Amino acid sequence: MTGSKQTPPAPQPIGLTVRKQSRVLEIEFDDGKSFSLPFELLRVWSPSAEVRGHGPGQETLQTGQRNVEITAVEPVGNYAIKPVFSDGHDTGIFSWEYLHYLGSDKDALWEDYLRRLEAAGFTRDSGRDAPMNKAIVSGSGCGSH
Repeated sequence: MTGSKQTPPAPQPIGLTVRKQSRVLEIEFDDGKSFSLPFELLRVWSPSAEVRGHGPGQETLQTGQRNVEITAVEPVGNYAIKPVFSDGHDTGIFSWEYLHYLGSDKDALWEDYLRRLEAAGFTRDSGRDAPMNKAIVSGSGCGSH
């Protein structure tokens, strides 16, 4: 096609393993990359409206997720998964593209999370153990759960 701009297809998973004991989701993609994503990282970076809000400034800081587990993983069509977390959170739909992004930028995302904990008055460790407080939000939140 002359003149058309097509983006390459997003990498597709060729392997997905939930490691309950080590609390990581291992995912391997057809582009040769593989990632080991901690459950805690997945939970605090959930793409759900409950976590991300409905726009910039509406994010809710997730605390107390150090020991969160994934109790189930449900497929969503051919494009995503929906993990069910032990704290009851089950509204995040993780597309293959988003999981690839989380894996590729894992270190920077983790550091950003720890900085946000500190900005909210926690230490890097204490916020990972502190129970969720609905009053701790980066913005106004969406209020729907």
